[in-house]
Amino acid sequence: MSISDDEVRAMAKLARLAIEESDIPIYAEQVSHILELVGQMNDVDTTDVEPMAHPQDLVARLRPDRVTESDNRDAFQRNAPRTEDGLYLVPQVIE
Repeated sequence: MSISDDEVRAMAKLARLAIEESDIPIYAEQVSHILELVGQMNDVDTTDVEPMAHPQDLVARLRPDRVTESDNRDAFQRNAPRTEDGLYLVPQVIE
C-alpha cells in the first residue's frame, strides 16, 4: 500500500505534528513500508494459534491484601477549608 504526500500531510495535521515539507516524501515511504509489513502479518494463518495475554507463562506474585495504615481522614480534613460527609468541597468549575 502506498501513501501519498497529501495523506502524510493529513496525518501530520491530525497528530498536530510540524514536519518539514522536504521530509514528507521520506515519511510517505516509511509509512508505506510499515503498512506493507502489517499486510504481511495479516496474511499469516493463525487459526490454530491460541490467543495469549503474555508470550511467557508467568504468574504475578501478589502480596497479601491487608490494611497497613490507619484511617487518618478526619485529621486530614481538619486542614481543608470545606468538607461535608467525609468529602472535600471545592468551587464549581463546570456549569
